[in-house]
Amino acid sequence: MTHDRLDLVSKLYQPTDWPRILQAAAGEPSSAPLVVDLDPTTFCDLACPECISGKLLNQGRFTPERLAALAEELVAMSVRAVVLIGGGEPLAHRGTRKVLRILGEAGLAVGVVTNGTMIRQNLAELARYATWVRVSVDAGTAGTYGLFRPDRKGRSVFDKVIENMRLLAAEKQGALGYSFLVMSRQEPGGPTVTNHHEVLRAAELAHDIGCDYFETKAMFDDDHHIVQVPGEMLESVDRQLAEAARLESESFQLVNSSTLTSLRGHVGAVQPKEYDRCRVAELRTLITPSGVYVCSYHRGNPLAKIGDAVTDDLATIWQDADRRGIVDPSRDCRFHCARHRSNLELERIARGTGELPDGQDYDPFL
Repeated sequence: MTHDRLDLVSKLYQPTDWPRILQAAAGEPSSAPLVVDLDPTTFCDLACPECISGKLLNQGRFTPERLAALAEELVAMSVRAVVLIGGGEPLAHRGTRKVLRILGEAGLAVGVVTNGTMIRQNLAELARYATWVRVSVDAGTAGTYGLFRPDRKGRSVFDKVIENMRLLAAEKQGALGYSFLVMSRQEPGGPTVTNHHEVLRAAELAHDIGCDYFETKAMFDDDHHIVQVPGEMLESVDRQLAEAARLESESFQLVNSSTLTSLRGHVGAVQPKEYDRCRVAELRTLITPSGVYVCSYHRGNPLAKIGDAVTDDLATIWQDADRRGIVDPSRDCRFHCARHRSNLELERIARGTGELPDGQDYDPFL
């Protein structure tokens, strides 16, 4: 059976996770998160003008020794899945290869979100241990890539990234994804620059590389609100995706993020929430060199910080932190949240109107 990798609600109903799901639904503190987003570093080798984490770069670091210890602590806490992300570029930290080995050999699922420039240096570990690797490319040609994802000298490293993806596609045991963020910007005193016209070309390239999926997403602003795009741009993207549908097979999928779906439904930038507690905060958390935060949307927000993983043991941080009232979604999370529907479903489970787990585990990335 094929499952939708972006259907986060259905992932709540997996047998192994069910006891902790019930705890979170009931509003009880969990013994450990099920999923952890981990930023190995706050350094990045690219200089993307639209970088949503631009203000958070170069904000501290983990030593290789501490990073390895963190991985061991995650294993000891019975965390089920870890996403290496950023912040910065996760593969830029020389300790990431060891983290992949520790987590992978312990049986944890590991996802990696990367710009792809350093896949070659981490190839063996990525191929063997990564459950999935998603590369943020956001273009179908070197020229457009250089406009939106230049390196620190303003150059396009598109060809390097694509070659690295081909290397991983040839050796991977997990899934490889090509991510395309639909972007546009007004150049000072000049024309609007966009990448939307390259969706089809990028999808064809992803298929040619040997990727397992091609994901199209809408852009966020610095406050995580979805950036609205002109109707003709969205129509162009949809026409290209319709043509790209001929590429789909059991081994290659086109994936639409919830953000793009929201744009199609004319959903505004604000996503109101009527609940005052995020139950998902008992199931997921974010660990960065600058602190441990209740979730990735609040990366760098001092009001959402629950500890310091540079100096303190994760189990102690989790046990001592009061996650119940630190963020009020009705007040603090009016942006589009991918786990809003999961929170609503956890409320249903708490009321006894949810479903019951049926079948087997298939994806721990809640």
